[in-house]
Amino acid sequence: MADEVLNQEDAISSEKEIEGTEPTAEETGQNEDGSTKGDSSKKGFFGKKKEKPDPKDEKIEELTDRLQRSMAEFDNFRKRTDKEKSAMFEIGAKDIIERILPVADNFERGLAAIPEEEKDSAFADGMEKIYRQLVKALEEAGVKPIEAVGQPFNPDFHNAVMHIEDESLGENVVAQELLKGYTYRDTVVRHSMVQVAN
Repeated sequence: MADEVLNQEDAISSEKEIEGTEPTAEETGQNEDGSTKGDSSKKGFFGKKKEKPDPKDEKIEELTDRLQRSMAEFDNFRKRTDKEKSAMFEIGAKDIIERILPVADNFERGLAAIPEEEKDSAFADGMEKIYRQLVKALEEAGVKPIEAVGQPFNPDFHNAVMHIEDESLGENVVAQELLKGYTYRDTVVRHSMVQVAN
């Protein structure tokens, strides 16, 4: 009986070779993966092999996830500390500028108090040069004086302490600057103390 089955298979193979095609799995009694029919021990319910997850792959995924989270946390930390450093620098710079501005004010008062006949003296010339140097250093640091006289009153930049009636000036125009105001990188360090007309 076994000889007959073998002869049948040989005959089918020979016929297929003559026709130039391979014998089908159905004809040879084998599955497509090479196992014999009826051998379903290696296959799952739906005909697919059940693969057990590799513990190494699971560990790699876990470590990759932990690394990505750590990198994201570090990046957030770096950005936060950069922001805090920048804010501390701005606060520190603003504090120093607020302390230096009264010195500039006193220089201006001193220069204004020099009598007309002594304005060409070496002392007055020296004070003028030191004052210019101080103003230049402040400008290079980003400190600029606020324009006030002749400008419309702006509460963001001006602090009105006096009011006058003057027909030659428009409504809410700054008539006089009593104390110069300054900005540092477009933020007000000190408001201009002004007198407003009409």
